[in-house]
Amino acid sequence: MGGVSALSSVHRALQVLEVVAAAGDGITAKAVARRLEYNLSTTYHLLDSLVSDGYLVRLETSRGFGLGPKVPALQDRLVAQLAVPRGLGRILRSVHRAAEAGTLYTAFRGEDVVVVAHDDCASHPVPVISSWRGALHATAVGKLLLAECEDGVRTAVLSRDGLPSLAYRTITDRADLDRELEAVRRRGVATDRGEFHERLACLAAPVRVPGELGGPTLVGAVAVAVPVVPAGGPGSIADRRDRLERAVRAGADRAAGALLAPVSAGWESPGPSAARRG
Repeated sequence: MGGVSALSSVHRALQVLEVVAAAGDGITAKAVARRLEYNLSTTYHLLDSLVSDGYLVRLETSRGFGLGPKVPALQDRLVAQLAVPRGLGRILRSVHRAAEAGTLYTAFRGEDVVVVAHDDCASHPVPVISSWRGALHATAVGKLLLAECEDGVRTAVLSRDGLPSLAYRTITDRADLDRELEAVRRRGVATDRGEFHERLACLAAPVRVPGELGGPTLVGAVAVAVPVVPAGGPGSIADRRDRLERAVRAGADRAAGALLAPVSAGWESPGPSAARRG
């Protein structure tokens, strides 16, 4: 019973951490308890433990809580274990300029997505994703991953995550998704037409390196985000698809080449890496 109780406490603590991360600085204990339907004393206990361990901080000015100093360290350790191309910052800036669109690089870890870095600006934003689980079917990057999975693995992932409706255009039918993934395999790029965020569309190209058996292995993706424009008008993904596709394919090719470089001295950051972006 002690083991079950300990696992339950860990699960609850992680849920509290996720709620604070999603809410931003200043969320109160009462608000956390209300969102998770925990009693207030349990919530205070979990918050105090996370503060003591450095995962959260108590903000006196707002009398609420925010993320603590240990969280970025975890992100840095995660990124250190991923396939990160040398000179990634320069690659993303080049794609941003060529596409005139916010750009990001994601790495794949099993059947999950990690955003390593992004290059965007006020005019060309990159959407924020709080959790990639439950969003793979609605994002260009996620479709690349699902298209590459073996049938059994894909079915297990979709059984785990489901096909929730996240926007008006989200594909929620498995047969429709299978047809979409076949098109991804055929074209070699994936598109999200406002399926995750109503007003943003994305296009992604795969980053592959030689695998253990000699065949190409998908390790990451380069993607761009553009506004959804009614009827595919000027500035829409349909209007400038050729330009966007050339930019992400070129960026993905450069990233793959950089991963194969004999010496890796790290990567040049274009700005703060953002694990929640996508």
